[in-house]
Amino acid sequence: MSVDLATVKRVARLARIAVTEEDANRMVGELNGIINFVEQLSEVDVAGVEPMTSVTPMEMRKRTDNVTDGDKADDIVANAPTTDHNFFLVPKVVE
Repeated sequence: MSVDLATVKRVARLARIAVTEEDANRMVGELNGIINFVEQLSEVDVAGVEPMTSVTPMEMRKRTDNVTDGDKADDIVANAPTTDHNFFLVPKVVE
């Protein structure tokens, strides 16, 4: 697969990026280089290789999931003008 000048201009227009003729010509070569590199990666045999999150094997840090703040419904609605069973009451907007 390769990119031509018309494709670069179309992508720039779709992305709403102003690209001069000189920049578009330069980008053709750059984008073709990127696509060629990605095509080279597809040739690598990765059968049996597990996905990894880091180059070194490590356990992800996880914090304990403790409830530290809760059961404060009465405190939360204490300053509300009107409440009903720990819910805020507001005026009807749609009639």
